[in-house]
Amino acid sequence: MTAGQELIFYIGTYGSEEENRIHWGTMDRGTGELRLLGGTAGIENPTYLDFDDSISVLYAASEKGESDVSAYSANLVTGELTLLNVQSTGSSGACHVSRTSDGKYLLTTGYSDGHISVLALEQDGRVGELTSKIKHSGRGLRDDRQSEAHPHSIFEDPVNKYIVVSDLGMDDVNLYRLEEGKLVTHREINLPPGSGPRHVTFHPSGKWVYGTNELNSTVTAYANDGTFGDLKILQHISTLPEDVVMDNNTSSHLLVSPCGRYLYASNRGHDSIVQYVIDQETGTLRAVNWVSSGGKTPRHFNIMPDGFLLTANQDNGLIASYRIDPDTGNLVSTGYTLEVTRPVCICPVEKAKANKR
Repeated sequence: MTAGQELIFYIGTYGSEEENRIHWGTMDRGTGELRLLGGTAGIENPTYLDFDDSISVLYAASEKGESDVSAYSANLVTGELTLLNVQSTGSSGACHVSRTSDGKYLLTTGYSDGHISVLALEQDGRVGELTSKIKHSGRGLRDDRQSEAHPHSIFEDPVNKYIVVSDLGMDDVNLYRLEEGKLVTHREINLPPGSGPRHVTFHPSGKWVYGTNELNSTVTAYANDGTFGDLKILQHISTLPEDVVMDNNTSSHLLVSPCGRYLYASNRGHDSIVQYVIDQETGTLRAVNWVSSGGKTPRHFNIMPDGFLLTANQDNGLIASYRIDPDTGNLVSTGYTLEVTRPVCICPVEKAKANKR
């Protein structure tokens, strides 16, 4: 691989802070070939990552008892990370982190104690003080997974600027307004009992939002109502093939393709990525293909520039590379994999170029 052909990406993993837990590697932009460059220790369970291209700073949520977030300055040539600072989230079990589009705030969820938090961001990328914290209260149908609130992800709607929180424990998707760093309750969308909403993704048109429901292995399609700041449920559709019944399957991540024609979602248990075709008039979904995730328990995946997709298979430590067919959207294995202990998040850095070593 040559420097111009390589794309740097970061990998978050489960494990103790004594060993490297954030790794960085490269993907060949022509072939999808993967190689590992390095890693950094000093952070426990960095299970979700977010990268700010404008200032080359990586944010990592540390999923532990008293959670915090770390900010790292990234070298765009080598991928190496330099710690800027660590800040408490004011919650426990922080499993998700994302930024607002204006770059002023960092958003996190505390899965274990039900809190969602907002932290200020400094101009140099350091994480500042807590500006807002809200505790979810309630429960869902299942005693084993939904005896209390479990906010699992938090995203800003890129079109209407609402904060969208999926709460697995309460079977709710909650919308908030963010006013001067303070969360203000706006609306609550109720999912069928036992759904377990986990993550959402946004269609590039702004018309539709899609969410995975972890516990009943479904995806929900929503109409994105910008006038009233609401999500109208259009459809629930299984993430599994019709002839497959699996009580131990849980759906995980999902993303819309950059072209807006396809949606992908991951199955843990079935260990697959499902591909849906998006109806461009209605926003509804039609499942068309399932491919092996290339390993066991695909907690996360990401769509890379140049038409590739990488999966993070948590339980057998494999990251697998796929090419996205430009005509059909089908995933075609490149045959390239990377071994990393318990990978659970993949975060590409499109602007970065790595030197050949």
